[in-house]
Amino acid sequence: MERDYLYDTEELSKVRYVSFFTEHGRFDLALIRTDRFFGKTLVLDMQKNIFAIIGDDDLEDEHYLGEAFQLSPQEASSLHSFLQEVIG
Repeated sequence: MERDYLYDTEELSKVRYVSFFTEHGRFDLALIRTDRFFGKTLVLDMQKNIFAIIGDDDLEDEHYLGEAFQLSPQEASSLHSFLQEVIG
């Protein structure tokens, strides 16, 4: 089978797995930092099988996390608070 690659690279990454819960829900996340995303972090929600590439600028938008991870406003606030500590 013939393939036309756009890119095929390998690099070292820093991965953090974290699980926590708040009064508004539980989060099981993988946070992946590489040079690939221009300083942003690939955040995977392992419960919902959803991911987003998040940086400081994304955390400034109060609705971004709720839309990206399909969260209620309360859940989005909990995730925002955590990500601001580890990313922002």
